[in-house]
Amino acid sequence: ANKKYPKGRRTCKMADQKSTKSMKDIRIGKMVINCCVGESGDQLTRAERVLQELSGQQPVFSKARLTVRTFGIRRNEKIACHVTVRGAKAEKILEKGLNVKEFELKTKNFSATGNFGFGIQEHIDLGIKYDPQIGIFGMDFYIVLERPGFRVSRRKRLRSRIGLSHKITKEQAIDWFKTKFGGTVVDY
Repeated sequence: ANKKYPKGRRTCKMADQKSTKSMKDIRIGKMVINCCVGESGDQLTRAERVLQELSGQQPVFSKARLTVRTFGIRRNEKIACHVTVRGAKAEKILEKGLNVKEFELKTKNFSATGNFGFGIQEHIDLGIKYDPQIGIFGMDFYIVLERPGFRVSRRKRLRSRIGLSHKITKEQAIDWFKTKFGGTVVDY
C-alpha cells in the first residue's frame, strides 16, 4: 500500500467534478437555417437579407439539382439560401424559433440519429421587424446534436467511428429537448 495515498481516498481531482461535466453530455453541434424560395432573382436576395439579419452571418446559396418544368426551375439555378450557426448564437436563435412553436414539437420532428428539425411560417415571429420591401419568409431549422468526442469521426488524422453506446438516439434527443428547453413532444 502507498503511504502517500491511503486506501479509499480519491487521487484524482477531476473525479469530484465528474457529476457536473461528462462525455455523455449532449450539446448543439450546429444549426442550419434554410430558406427555400423556389426561384432566383430579387425574391432570393430578399430572403438572403432576412437570414443575414437573423444570424449576423453571410448566407450561402443552394442550387437546384434537377430541372422541374412544372415549378419553372432549371438545373443549377439558385433557388434557396441557408446559414450554419454554432455555439451560443445557435442556442439563442433556436430559443427564438422554439418560442414561435410554443416549445412544442412532434415525435416525427426527431430523427433516429438524434437530430431534429422544424419549420416556421413567418420570420417576423422571431422578433425581426417587418419590412414591406422584403416581405414575409418561412424557414426551416435543422439542429444537429453531438457529444464531446464526436470529432473523431470528422478529423483528418486517425479518423475513427463513434461507438454505439456514445451515439445519440431519438429518445435521448427528446429527453434533452424536454430538460434543456422545458418543451413538450406530441405524438401525431
